Amino acid sequence: MDGLRNDGVLEAEDDAETERVLELAMHAIEDDMRRMAKAIVSRRDDALLGPGEFDLRDRMLKAAAHVLEAAISDRKKGGIKAAARRVPGAAAMPGLSGGESRRS
Repeated sequence: MDGLRNDGVLEAEDDAETERVLELAMHAIEDDMRRMAKAIVSRRDDALLGPGEFDLRDRMLKAAAHVLEAAISDRKKGGIKAAARRVPGAAAMPGLSGGESRRS
């Protein structure tokens, strides 16, 4: 996935942060999941696929949006304890002007 650290190893603080964000996410989508379960239960077997399937996909996308909203809101409140990590090599990318204006 794009935007993930390359080392592939989660440190202990990352594991704790992952669990905290998981709890936040589960709380954020609880109502969405309940509505999806009701939608599944209320449909006949022959109506689960087709339009019913697309309805559930749309509901899942909305649930994902709620997770992102909750995570962003939590970060704005200072809920994320770990400092942002520096991206290696980002400061020395060739071809960037560094903010200088170009004149022709």
